[in-house]
Amino acid sequence: MIYIGADHRGYQLKKYIVRYLDKQLHIKAVDLGASEYNAEDDAPDFAKAVAKKVAKEKDAKGILLCWTGHTMCITANKIKGAYAILGHNMESAEMGRRHNNANILCLPTKFLTNEHAVQIVKKFLETEFDGDKRLIRRINKIKKMEK
Repeated sequence: MIYIGADHRGYQLKKYIVRYLDKQLHIKAVDLGASEYNAEDDAPDFAKAVAKKVAKEKDAKGILLCWTGHTMCITANKIKGAYAILGHNMESAEMGRRHNNANILCLPTKFLTNEHAVQIVKKFLETEFDGDKRLIRRINKIKKMEK
């Protein structure tokens, strides 16, 4: 399951990504908002909604979009079981999955074209966790810090 959310700064790109997932990758994403453009909305509301869903489902992934990606990433990482990364390029998205088993990709709409964004999303979704013992050890240390 893929959950997606964006504030007003990510609203248009989110719609583009949802169409891309559906038409090109044949994946139906669950859109948790914003459902319309509203310049007064706040990124943490959407980050919280997506992160809670992703954290509850073992193989779920999330995609969050805002102007810099930072607010979404910081907020999502407050939810136990949510492991959000900032994906400003394909390599960072790949390494976040491969080495950190990240389950949420945060995209900075200020710096991405539509095409670049969908390439990053595709890389994130197709990359598997490496599973190396040292990486598992590190992830378990992070999990112990969660409340």
